[in-house]
Amino acid sequence: MATTTATLDIPVPAERVWDLIGGFDSLPDWLPYIPQSTLSEGGRVRSLTNEEGEVIVERLEAFDNQARSYSYSILKAPFPVTGYRSTLTVHEVSDGHSRVEWTGSFTPAGASEEEVIALFHGIYTDGLAALKKTLGA
Repeated sequence: MATTTATLDIPVPAERVWDLIGGFDSLPDWLPYIPQSTLSEGGRVRSLTNEEGEVIVERLEAFDNQARSYSYSILKAPFPVTGYRSTLTVHEVSDGHSRVEWTGSFTPAGASEEEVIALFHGIYTDGLAALKKTLGA
């Protein structure tokens, strides 16, 4: 199993960051790569459409509003992995500053471990940069 993590410190309070990204259906609000999200199964499954029109289906596996964290798995996606699970967390670093951590674990399928780690690390890093831009930080 392979893993990768991307983190970003933002000069924005953790509560404000979580208010933006803490909803399981909120990716279109801050991630330009995902312009559409539709919830099903009582809000536990999201169907995402990326800029290329590809569909990614993810299941919410854990949610902790107090810890500002949620974990999800991929049910269907155009990625060369199986057993994908990811966690997005917002940490309070200091008054008015936060650290966002996006981590994932997965098993490569049809690609090398290095290629898949680079793919997801790029997605996480680009996503966090988009978050920072959306927040005006």
